Amino acid sequence: MLLVNPLARPDGSLRFGVTVTKRIGNAVARNRMKRRLRALARELLPALGIAGADHVLIGRETGIERDFALLRQELEAALSRVAAGKGDPPRRPRPNGKSVGRSR
Repeated sequence: MLLVNPLARPDGSLRFGVTVTKRIGNAVARNRMKRRLRALARELLPALGIAGADHVLIGRETGIERDFALLRQELEAALSRVAAGKGDPPRRPRPNGKSVGRSR
């Protein structure tokens, strides 16, 4: 059985996006994190990415201090989980029970 992603592009090209929240730090820190994630994406996605899919990399708080080789290993592991159809492991619920969205 062949699984087809209805959102995949027919030409098989892959794209990526990077997002980093303000919790990371000031603009300099956020831009540094984005540069690191873009470099990883350009290096790994052509070989390990899913053809026709959009890949979104999300910068987390500890990503700036983390060793670049460790970030590479983690992205490789994540891409191999996706290729195997396993996805991300479930996250634990927030301790205060509130939703992730912004409050107004």
